[in-house]
Amino acid sequence: MKMSDTAKPHSFDPARQSFAPYGLTCVRWQPSVMTRPDHHNEIEVNFLTSGSVSYLIGGRKFIAEAGRLCAFWASIPHQITHYTDDCAYLVATIPLPDFLSWRLREDFVQGLLKGEVFVEPNAQSAPLDLLQMERWVVDLGGEISELHETVLLEMRSRLARLALGVSTGAGRIYLSGLPDGGMNKVEAMACFIAQHYGDALTVQDVADHVGLHPNYAMTLFQKAFGATLVRYLTHFRVSHAQRLLITTDLSITDIALASGFNSISRFNEAFHQLSGVSPRAYRKQNGGSVTATRGPSRS
Repeated sequence: MKMSDTAKPHSFDPARQSFAPYGLTCVRWQPSVMTRPDHHNEIEVNFLTSGSVSYLIGGRKFIAEAGRLCAFWASIPHQITHYTDDCAYLVATIPLPDFLSWRLREDFVQGLLKGEVFVEPNAQSAPLDLLQMERWVVDLGGEISELHETVLLEMRSRLARLALGVSTGAGRIYLSGLPDGGMNKVEAMACFIAQHYGDALTVQDVADHVGLHPNYAMTLFQKAFGATLVRYLTHFRVSHAQRLLITTDLSITDIALASGFNSISRFNEAFHQLSGVSPRAYRKQNGGSVTATRGPSRS
């Protein structure tokens, strides 16, 4: 298989901010040995057309091979440690709020959030996966914002098919759990935040969930993820707000509340800090819909 070469491939920027979101993307990717792990609040989908890439995901090794689409939760630290010279691949990132709103098979969703990697077990899917992901590159790189919703529908369909294909355990790679299959404390905190960021969540709530003192929970979390627990939670909330600003006509106040913020001033402050602009300016810059009617959708 060979990709079209109409666009320059992207590559990892070691200077990029920890937990900075990629958003909804699909791009051609040039691998490089990464000097530090990356982590961002999206589901990452990789498809290699040639060669192989060796990852450390959650501290354990995974090798992505050509012709097999794979998916994992990119909030778990992941790092390329080796790749073959002939490696070429495409990478899609799906904002976690969108992914969770799809309500896919529970074992698939929970598996991803626990650090498992899901790999397409059927090699015959490769030609279609290549065509579809290359179309996503074009659609998401263009200026027709309506296509973004179409791409999200296609991504949902593809991951639903992946979930069915690996429901028997074939193509399901267990990486980040403890030897008994459970999660460690940090992973459990990250999963809890991912599922409850829209609630009135506090550090105490997260610490109680894993049975730790809040101060110790915050120390463990920052050591593992390189960001504070509060900043991690705020990234989820702002990411959800960004999606609502673009895809709905909800008021700024309604979006703040739907994203888990209990005050408009705190929402504006956090949004500007992470996005560089106000919520209103973000909506205007990104062609926020004034005709969209669907409200917030999240699990």
